Amino acid sequence: MAVLFLKEDDVRQLLTMDVALAAVEEGLRHFALEEMQNTPRARTQTGQAMLHIMSASARTLGFMGYKAYATSKHGAFFHVGLFDGTTGELLALMQADFLGQMRTGAASGVATKYMARQDARDVGIFGSGRQARTQLQAVCLVRAVRKVHVYSRHPENRRRFADEMSKLCQTSVEPVDRPELAAQNMDIVITATTSREPVLFGTWLAEGAHINAIGANFIHKTELDPVVLRRCKTIVVDSKEQARIEAGEFVQAIEEGTLKWSDVCELGQVVVGRNAGRVSQQDITLFKSLGIAVEDVAVAAKVYRMALERNAGRMIEW
Repeated sequence: MAVLFLKEDDVRQLLTMDVALAAVEEGLRHFALEEMQNTPRARTQTGQAMLHIMSASARTLGFMGYKAYATSKHGAFFHVGLFDGTTGELLALMQADFLGQMRTGAASGVATKYMARQDARDVGIFGSGRQARTQLQAVCLVRAVRKVHVYSRHPENRRRFADEMSKLCQTSVEPVDRPELAAQNMDIVITATTSREPVLFGTWLAEGAHINAIGANFIHKTELDPVVLRRCKTIVVDSKEQARIEAGEFVQAIEEGTLKWSDVCELGQVVVGRNAGRVSQQDITLFKSLGIAVEDVAVAAKVYRMALERNAGRMIEW
């Protein structure tokens, strides 16, 4: 049996943010209509490394697949396996570091499309790494961004981010030296950090702001202080099942009784119109992104189809 193998460079050549946005929105729509199944991330570890595995199936797309990745002090190693949804045949293996960055950015882009005010123009971002880059790319494709403030702990990193992303997104990106300047008076606020403690505080937020919080996907990590949750009128996740085991931001709010799971809805339900992403211009809204396999499989399926059309990658015997 021959299987298509795509390396990181192959995926980079094929996958643009426009493609990722469309694929993730389609995947979330199918998920909301119960045409996709999602299995939350499971983790196992040795003393030195951790293995993370998640999977999804999409009968209407004709595919099923998994993403697996290992993390340690030596780095992170990602791949996706894509299978035929009818025959079960393994179709493709693809390295998926870049794919994961793009699908995470695209999920926030979809959330911003449906939840941020239409006139949202000013963006603040916490973090200056690879995930922060795709977050800003996606947001700039769904809103006419005029100004971005970026804060991260290291001045050189935020200066480099500002220089690179100003050119890539064709907008003004400015490094700021105080974290509150990445939130105050901002229409959209993004947290894309590795912090275990809050980096965004609710007292900094302007009325009508939309938040994309994407950095923390462990129950003991949080990027948002409890005041953020108290101020949000709409709270959306990509999967409630996964949020119950990974959304550290929700723990204190639920324990205090200021948040109930019935108050939380899924992004796919917003996409199909069953829930409102925003009720009024003054509402503060939150998308708590965890990264689900539905998004990975939807994007991988699109990459696979494009690879066949363009003769990308190489076939290997399996």
